[in-house]
Amino acid sequence: MRKAIQVLGLVLALQGASGAIDHIAVQPFLGIFLNFFNRVIIPRVAFLTGYELFANLALAALGVVLMIAAERAPA
Repeated sequence: MRKAIQVLGLVLALQGASGAIDHIAVQPFLGIFLNFFNRVIIPRVAFLTGYELFANLALAALGVVLMIAAERAPA
């Protein structure tokens, strides 16, 4: 279970970082998968409009926190 949570954290961190890069410039690598949050979720959530970069960076931070928490959790 710990590895699954770590993988989820890694995916969230990659999606957040990729979305931030895509918001600033163009993300050519795995754009459909890595920019899912940036292109599908953010436009559908009204309070995130105008705060796309912040939302992507917060998603990346959440992913890192999730990976750290899964590593420190007792087995």
